[in-house]
Amino acid sequence: MTTTDSALPLTGERTVPGIPEENYWFRRHEAVYIALRDLVAGASVLEAGCGEGYGAGMLAEVATGVLALDLDAATAAHVARRYPGAGVARANLVALPVRDGGVDAVVSLQVIEHLWEQERFLRECLRVLRPGGALVVSTPNRLTFSPGRDTPLNPFHTRELSAAELACLVRDAGFADVEVEGLHHGPRLRELDARHGGSLVDAQVAVALAGGSWPAALRRDVGSVTAGDFVLQPGDVDASLDLVAFATRP
Repeated sequence: MTTTDSALPLTGERTVPGIPEENYWFRRHEAVYIALRDLVAGASVLEAGCGEGYGAGMLAEVATGVLALDLDAATAAHVARRYPGAGVARANLVALPVRDGGVDAVVSLQVIEHLWEQERFLRECLRVLRPGGALVVSTPNRLTFSPGRDTPLNPFHTRELSAAELACLVRDAGFADVEVEGLHHGPRLRELDARHGGSLVDAQVAVALAGGSWPAALRRDVGSVTAGDFVLQPGDVDASLDLVAFATRP
């Protein structure tokens, strides 16, 4: 099993920085955290489902405080060691350990697709936000991540969503001002797609499924990806890679 130098296992359920073969996925997730920095600047932030913790560390650089939650004990301990700027606690995300109206923003990126009780989770997010507080939820776009099927391809996912489904879920939980944007490949990544048979993602998946060594060209190109190679935009969401929902508590 591949691990980082701090021994957090790479299980396939979370993205881990510092691993060359994971760089595309790390940068894809990092791009959304970068886009959120202005939104959470000066805010008290709850990150629901922090994973390895790199996002909580990034948000802690601009927020007044970040509480990062994860259910797994080893993960929470890792985050506390590696990202001392963020507070860390173990928690079930359908029972958030925060008082009503206790935070300015709730951020939950690439998490909701792992949860069995998605509606209950969003109602908890609503509860802990102050009036006017911001919710940001990202998730893989079902239409492009598991095309043509309702059952997720990823064994760690319980239910994937389209843009319309995500917006409906957030509104039904009681949120207002719901908008969904999509994360897309920018010009350089589209060039890499063309170089690798039309899809850089498919090229990586094919190597992983085959269990062989990475071709030098693929390793080089994956290693070169930066967060700036992705574009977050409101248009053409059904063709996007990932969905990002923005909403407020009334």
